[in-house]
Amino acid sequence: MIDAIGVSKEYRRGPSAVGALLDVSFSAHAGEYVVVNGASGCGKSTLLMALGGMLRPTRGAVTVNGTDVYAATTSERAAFRAGNIGFVFQMFHLVPYLSVLDNVLLASRGAHRERAAALVDSVGLTDRQTHRPAELSAGERQRAAIARALVNEPPVILADEPTGSLDPENETAVLDILASYHSAGGTLVLVTHGSAALTYCDRHVRMASGRIESEETP
Repeated sequence: MIDAIGVSKEYRRGPSAVGALLDVSFSAHAGEYVVVNGASGCGKSTLLMALGGMLRPTRGAVTVNGTDVYAATTSERAAFRAGNIGFVFQMFHLVPYLSVLDNVLLASRGAHRERAAALVDSVGLTDRQTHRPAELSAGERQRAAIARALVNEPPVILADEPTGSLDPENETAVLDILASYHSAGGTLVLVTHGSAALTYCDRHVRMASGRIESEETP
């Protein structure tokens, strides 16, 4: 489903280069839930963005569902992401002047309002459909963001610190929703500096200093 082979990402700083990813090879099988864990700055978010076609690596290749992501043009890559990958971010990235329901519909590729409303219901926001992001708690905003990520029924969800801004109660609620997506057959890669998600995943990958340090099955 997802394969990254020999992926490196370097940033130029004057005459020198700083490596955010150093020859990383990573895979996630169809229907697998992988947690990538590590300290801030270890390269885990950079890896996730590379897997999702959002950040072109300096070297290496990324394939998702058989598609060579970076062989495509920018517009082709955007269309591929829209149909195949849902993203969940720590900072939510909801449109502030739109309601919860309209935020979910904004990401859709032809989904009907009824489906969007059903997704909003499924994440526990039935009474918040017409509310704007500023009227929601942090946990509610993240649940709205997950509904948006699910609207196109993507086979893959990539989640970047989805519980990093949440209290323990909302952290559990969000992880339960993501676990339900995985239980229904979805492929999930979640990066975090915490440990709560480890009780849900099939495989735990630990990163340090731009490299994969270890892998284990919890």
